[in-house]
Amino acid sequence: MSNKPTNKKAELSETRRTFIKQSAAVWGSTLLAGFGAPSIVIAQSTKLETTKAKLGFIALSDAAPLFVADEKGFFKKHGMTDVEVLKQSSWGTTRDNLVLGSAGNGIDGAHLLTPMAYLLTTGAITTNNIPVPMNILCRLNLDGQGISVSNEFKDLKVGTNATEFKAALAAKKGGGKPVSAAMTFPGGTHDLWIRYWMAAAGIDPNSNVSTIVVPPPQMVANMKVGSMDAFCVGEPWNLQLIHQKIGYTAVTTGELWNNHPEKALSLRADYVQANPNATKAILKAVMEAQMFCDDPANKDEVAKICSQRRWINAPVGDIIERMKGQFDYGTGRVEDNSKHLMKYWSNQASYPFQSHDLWFITENQRWGYLPSKLDTNALIKKVNREDIWRTAAKELGVAAKDIPASTSRGVEKFFDGKVFDPKNPKAYLDSLAIKALKA
Repeated sequence: MSNKPTNKKAELSETRRTFIKQSAAVWGSTLLAGFGAPSIVIAQSTKLETTKAKLGFIALSDAAPLFVADEKGFFKKHGMTDVEVLKQSSWGTTRDNLVLGSAGNGIDGAHLLTPMAYLLTTGAITTNNIPVPMNILCRLNLDGQGISVSNEFKDLKVGTNATEFKAALAAKKGGGKPVSAAMTFPGGTHDLWIRYWMAAAGIDPNSNVSTIVVPPPQMVANMKVGSMDAFCVGEPWNLQLIHQKIGYTAVTTGELWNNHPEKALSLRADYVQANPNATKAILKAVMEAQMFCDDPANKDEVAKICSQRRWINAPVGDIIERMKGQFDYGTGRVEDNSKHLMKYWSNQASYPFQSHDLWFITENQRWGYLPSKLDTNALIKKVNREDIWRTAAKELGVAAKDIPASTSRGVEKFFDGKVFDPKNPKAYLDSLAIKALKA
């Protein structure tokens, strides 16, 4: 199924298309070699260049800061009186509308799977591989996703260790039945989490199972009709699966990597370039909303906002429990006050660490979504605008202790003992037994 944009307004000039065509075969090494740090935009005044922006979102709890910024008036507080927060049907649709931009009846930015900002910027997921430069302004959340398994395998009580699940899938496949695992977008966070989890148990996601794409709101219905054996998605869809007695949670993604980065607020780079003050105003509104979402006193209100039809359109009961850190896995295992609940602001959740972007790029290289030879440092400096975040944080009066001293969070450790040192991503790649590198 293709979601490729067809609107001719999105096409570049003939000269630009010719350049892309000539460089497509070597874009990983040649096109990105020219990437440098983004040009520093020095605003001549604090006046907003525009009060308008169109921001997309997918129906997930980690988009709550955008819902709250709209509902509680944070966008208007910062002068952005004409911000539209628009529901997208899938990540493929989000991609297509970002390619179009608001000038082409698309969107200026979005609640986005973090790797998508890089896949768009390199042209890896666009028609004719035409780059659509993006800027990441902040991380929207840490943790809060889940890997769920069909009740067909309920007796196994699959958890972090998927070894028994591997054997069960092999037996099912050997009996002539298809086996599949669903995620939400190739190279996106959910794809990377479920691939990491399966590969750690010796399941090759490229040969042992069929890896399929399903939009988040359609996951539960698809598992109900038997379309997949497991899926990875954000909330509230994992808990809804349990409430509908269709499957159970094998593992929350925070158990795979504690306090892992997840979604990002990302805008088209041309919007940021043309509207530096408006960009900062949008970011400040979202940052304030993140603080609101993370306050325990506000969790009930946030869940009610999320449940509305214009946002997630799901029962409050499917949203509130995990938002508060109450995890019923559907197997008899129940955790209260889980440290793996979604964080919107605490634990420096909002700051877009460049080291985390490097991990996402490295995993996309691991699975062949991006080429092995890539100037990752130049690419990250082009996309990641943590400089804008720091300025916004200071203007909001964020305490110095909550503003990271470094663009790197340092060495990261995973549930299976693997270690990612952002100073040596190659060593991390070399340590992984199952991968599909592309030259």
